[in-house]
Amino acid sequence: MLEIRGLEAGYGLATVLRGVDLTVPAGRIVAVLGANGAGKTTLNMAISGLVPPRAGTITFEGRRIDGLAPPAIAAAGLVHVPEGRKIFPNLSVRENLDLGAYRRAQGNRARNIERVFATFPRLRERMRQLAGTLSGGEQQMLAIGRGLMAEPRLLILDEPSLGLSPLLVEEMFALIRRLHADGLAIMLVEQNVAQSLEVADEAHVLENGAFALGGTAAEVRADPHLQRAYLGL
Repeated sequence: MLEIRGLEAGYGLATVLRGVDLTVPAGRIVAVLGANGAGKTTLNMAISGLVPPRAGTITFEGRRIDGLAPPAIAAAGLVHVPEGRKIFPNLSVRENLDLGAYRRAQGNRARNIERVFATFPRLRERMRQLAGTLSGGEQQMLAIGRGLMAEPRLLILDEPSLGLSPLLVEEMFALIRRLHADGLAIMLVEQNVAQSLEVADEAHVLENGAFALGGTAAEVRADPHLQRAYLGL
């Protein structure tokens, strides 16, 4: 579904990504793990067209998308839920959700908003509430719900558990399992290594702009380097 080969990207004179290769098959959860500053957000932004690649190719469902504008990439069905939620705080919950269908799936807006409310009943209760007054967990629900409004073919979740309480983190990973059970392909970009490996089919660890290791989630979990560096074992 998503194939990245030899990707290089950065800002100004700084190169952040150095020859990244990554494949996300249809219907799978692929986790991209790493510490702050490893290049995870730059990878997401390059895939979404927000940072222009300096080298390499990005192919989505057989079509080259490197060099396309972000709206065109979203319209193709590659939907990015960014780190920090990036909701519109002065718009209502309903208005934020409606904007999710702006570039894609406008004709199915009513049906999709009911699906989002079925997934997140709290959003239905707060439909007319300003998004900026929601709790952190509710804002994360809203950000994901807005992404689902576009009927994504591939959903990129950038640090969805960041800043949430332990209970809400559990709920977030349970939600990822449910979305995957419905057949949605997910690229999960996280610092939460242990729980990401529990839900992912495959995993890759990004260090200093390049993948240090990768394979099935079980293989990555068993790697001695990962156990020492990220799991404290």
